[in-house]
Amino acid sequence: MAKIKVLVVDDSSVVRNVLTRELTKDSSIEVIGTAPDAFVARDKIVALRPDVITLDIEMPKMDGITFLRKLMEWFPIPVIIVSGLTPKGCSLSLEALEIGAVDVIEKPALTNERALADFSTRLIDQVKAASLVRFRKPTAHGQAAAARRPQVQLGAPKPAGRTLGKRTSKIIAIGASTGGTEALKTVLEKMPVDCPPIMIVQHMPGTFTKAFAERLNRQTPIEVLEAEDGMEVKTGRAIIGNGNMHLLIKKGPGKWLAETRDGPLVCRHKPSVEVLFNSFAKHVGSNAIGVMLTGMGRDGVDAMKNMKDAGARCIAQDEKSCVVFGMPKEAIKTGAVEKIVPLDMVTDAVLSFI
Repeated sequence: MAKIKVLVVDDSSVVRNVLTRELTKDSSIEVIGTAPDAFVARDKIVALRPDVITLDIEMPKMDGITFLRKLMEWFPIPVIIVSGLTPKGCSLSLEALEIGAVDVIEKPALTNERALADFSTRLIDQVKAASLVRFRKPTAHGQAAAARRPQVQLGAPKPAGRTLGKRTSKIIAIGASTGGTEALKTVLEKMPVDCPPIMIVQHMPGTFTKAFAERLNRQTPIEVLEAEDGMEVKTGRAIIGNGNMHLLIKKGPGKWLAETRDGPLVCRHKPSVEVLFNSFAKHVGSNAIGVMLTGMGRDGVDAMKNMKDAGARCIAQDEKSCVVFGMPKEAIKTGAVEKIVPLDMVTDAVLSFI
């Protein structure tokens, strides 16, 4: 098979060398070039036609966000954001995901061998996932619609939401990976303000999950929080797993609680969908609704089958609307999935089980 061709864009020569070295440890990946800024990157994209680009956000001459907007409009290519730990870097990285980047990864601590090894594993997995994404050039109508789309500002009122109008004992568990940040926004912004409790694992670095939860909290009618150990799992609230900890559900005195737990990677991830879904199979049983959204790999697949066997109702996003049809496809193969629906119908499918 042909190797995945990668272009590395970063203003730091040290980072460019590290990314090149780590990526080329995998025999299926070839770094075909590097660029210190957007202008060099533009020329190399035209000349080399990479399959995937890794992109720094804060660069000289032209910042990564401006470059990404131009790229998505005129020459769409799967982009992975490699960002620093600053609050500005987190905010811009999340904006990049909204513009069209397929994933984000935190720059490694170059002096920490273990952290660098974990970074290398995640980066290689993300490049492989990104290589499966196929963009279509936006139509004039689509570009105009995007330009009209209002930007959510800090301090802006939350969107108004409909109400479910009835009580339910159901609890929703959602798993997502590549492409999941925008998919989750689509699902949550359609939820009633009194929706059943929701717990989410989205594969994302721990430095970004709090900012991601805060952004979704502003953009959707429900309450969205990053998980904390002992946090109540309740109506109208979605809890997103901290990117450094596994997320589980447990029974407390008269209420459901979130549990955060350290530990090794499960299915190559922490937090792991497998861990969350297995906790639902064990504790929630037939009151659970499982949702598998876009993503590469098998994280959560076996546990979704366990949920189904425990009486849960399970939904998967369909192939056409997935950024990467990996996790949903594998879940469907197990026979666990009861409904396969486009992304814009996932919320309605969930509510149909209540």
